[in-house]
Amino acid sequence: MKYIISGRNIDVTDGLKEMIYEKIGKLEKFFHDDTTANVTLSVEKSRQKVEVTIPVKGSIIRAEQTSDDMYVSIDLVEEIIERQIRKYRTKLKKSVSASGFNPVFMEAEAEEKEAVQRMPVVKTKRFAIKPMDVEEACVQMELLNHNFFVFRNSETDEVNVVYKRKGDTYGLIEPEE
Repeated sequence: MKYIISGRNIDVTDGLKEMIYEKIGKLEKFFHDDTTANVTLSVEKSRQKVEVTIPVKGSIIRAEQTSDDMYVSIDLVEEIIERQIRKYRTKLKKSVSASGFNPVFMEAEAEEKEAVQRMPVVKTKRFAIKPMDVEEACVQMELLNHNFFVFRNSETDEVNVVYKRKGDTYGLIEPEE
């Protein structure tokens, strides 16, 4: 695996690089040798953030973690990526050459496949979807103190989702035509 390590508002020391090679290196068994891991370390006030992006054919494995200690963030982001890879493997087709994953990883024993459990739905919620414009949906989301809000767009009569983004901005998800 190849690494591209960069830093924002931080000097990437040899100690940090070694920690990245050690932790993210554990994931090398899942990928082909020519796979590239993009690791970005950043510091904002007292927050130590690590972002890891690993592009594979047909998908992107990505995780970020923030804590008070950069080494803790690196440790936590490795666990998140490994969980994502194991979950993603269960969804992949048997087309190993197109996946970008190491064939040895794809040929896991049946016992290991059983260990990856489905995510159970523990609660179902039903509600009426009121037609409204995007701005009204954002206001409703703020009033409910939620991170997203599902509504029927009064202009298009389609079901849309508004969501909060970083920096007090909003995003809109619309269905494709």
